[in-house]
Amino acid sequence: MNRMAGLIAAFALAVLIAGCGDSEESNTTPIAMVGPITGQYASFGAQMQNGAELAVEDINAAGGVLGKKLDLDIGDDACDPKQAVAVANQMVGSGVALVAGHYCSGSSIPASKVYAEGDMVQISPASTNPALTDDRAGPNIYRVCGRDDQQGGVAGKYLASHFADKKIAIIHDKTAYGKGLADETKKALNAAGKEEALYEAITAGEKDYSAVVSKLKQADIDVLFLGGYHTEAGLIVRQLRDQGVDTILMGGDALITQEYWSITGPAGEGTLMTFSPDPRKNPAAAEVVKRFKDKGIEPEGYVLYTYAAMQAWKQAAEKAKSTASADVVKALNDTEFDTVIGKFKFNEMGDPNLPPYAVYRWSNGTYEEIGEEAPAG
Repeated sequence: MNRMAGLIAAFALAVLIAGCGDSEESNTTPIAMVGPITGQYASFGAQMQNGAELAVEDINAAGGVLGKKLDLDIGDDACDPKQAVAVANQMVGSGVALVAGHYCSGSSIPASKVYAEGDMVQISPASTNPALTDDRAGPNIYRVCGRDDQQGGVAGKYLASHFADKKIAIIHDKTAYGKGLADETKKALNAAGKEEALYEAITAGEKDYSAVVSKLKQADIDVLFLGGYHTEAGLIVRQLRDQGVDTILMGGDALITQEYWSITGPAGEGTLMTFSPDPRKNPAAAEVVKRFKDKGIEPEGYVLYTYAAMQAWKQAAEKAKSTASADVVKALNDTEFDTVIGKFKFNEMGDPNLPPYAVYRWSNGTYEEIGEEAPAG
């Protein structure tokens, strides 16, 4: 009986080993996109998912990567740091070759430590806090977007030059993204010789911002810079207008979603924000933009950045002739990528040398670039 049990165990082990071999010889390569699929920032998760899904569809239609089709997994971190770490561990356990994510810097930074330990390539399409790459968890951590010290520099200089004789307030939502952007904007504003009249913090996720609105009204604030996300920005603008206050709001790239106008309606008229030069207007993106629109998808915000993150990884894997992390990292460091957001190379920290930030204005439900570019930092 013991001999029979031993034979059965040996046979089971042989089957398991054979199965593992079959897995290695699979005709697919697993990759993932992770972002806020649920929660108050889900509109950005939808942007990223749209970009990831069309990128995988296009790559697979062209033969895949190194002869294998890509198999896309979608992870939801809800922009929550603890959930982001849990999802990151799940992705490492699944052995995906790439994570295009996360969106919120407060999620990307702790998750990046998991990816670094798990020797997995992370390319964030949207996390702009400098700490992601300044305090890089490992050589396999990258982003294809800009940094808050770059966009804060543009915002601060714009405020100082266009509102030199106005009272400016700066508030943030205490998040890694919001506080980081607010502080970089304050730094640039002060360096340009302009002092803010008010510097405050709010709590993200609340519905009633009447206390801070009343403080802005009492201080006769002409321009408010918000380091935070579109949901809080939209509510604050509406509540300002409800109190008869015409303070101009300026924010960062977290306002680059149609959902902002859905929250504000006409109250959002004249809102200013910083974002990279609109990738939808890049001639290299024209064909892809058309395919998105044919599917009924407006490739706003970080749709094309997620698509580009996957393009960069594909080009690096093909140059390396391997999807192994160490090989791909070497190629990521040594390659100029040709993507829908333009041509770029990564520097030694994992940041791209993309064009500088610009200033946009919301009007009648859409946003348009109004210039004021500054050199990338």
